[in-house]
Amino acid sequence: MADSILDVTRLECRRGDRRLFSGLDFSLDAGTLLHVRGRNGSGKTTLLRTLCGLFTPEHGEIRWQGESIRHLGEDYRRNLLYFGHLNGIKGDLTGIENLAVAATLDGDQVDRSAIWDALQRIGLKGFEDLPTRMLSQGQKKRVALARLILSTAKLWVLDEPFTALDTDAVTLLQGLIAAHVADGGLAVLTTHQEVPLTSGQVARLDLGN
Repeated sequence: MADSILDVTRLECRRGDRRLFSGLDFSLDAGTLLHVRGRNGSGKTTLLRTLCGLFTPEHGEIRWQGESIRHLGEDYRRNLLYFGHLNGIKGDLTGIENLAVAATLDGDQVDRSAIWDALQRIGLKGFEDLPTRMLSQGQKKRVALARLILSTAKLWVLDEPFTALDTDAVTLLQGLIAAHVADGGLAVLTTHQEVPLTSGQVARLDLGN
């Protein structure tokens, strides 16, 4: 059996005086999609942010390829792409400019033509050089999701990525995630929407039970 890439051991997270979950253990191998499920308030977003090093747990450890993410620091973040509730899109910048900045921050070497191609593939042909404040909420979401096309990160952590997307965009996003996993990547996601991607053979983690 292949060694696991991401290991979570006895993880406990709290919000104020409230314990969200404790004793959480799981391991993910390369080529795994993990669907995190649970009612509102069960700690799904907190878990995802903890996996990204954005939230400090009360107890437990997260290891990437056998090393604590606290010790890996930037080496871990280079392997990570986080997509949260906020798109991280700057309204005064165009889609091209937003993705160029994101690629630089992610440490990805991406040329301008690849960014144009990504925006066209995500369904924004003709909108590439408009300030994103002029775009609809769904179009802004597409700009942010174009990062997935450009990213070389091994681990994708996606919090409600299908929200505000139309049917075509949902289908495209499912294809991107499936291709990433098939190529040996890892994806951890939450979604309230029933999509074929999460109803198939995927790993599942239920919080709040």
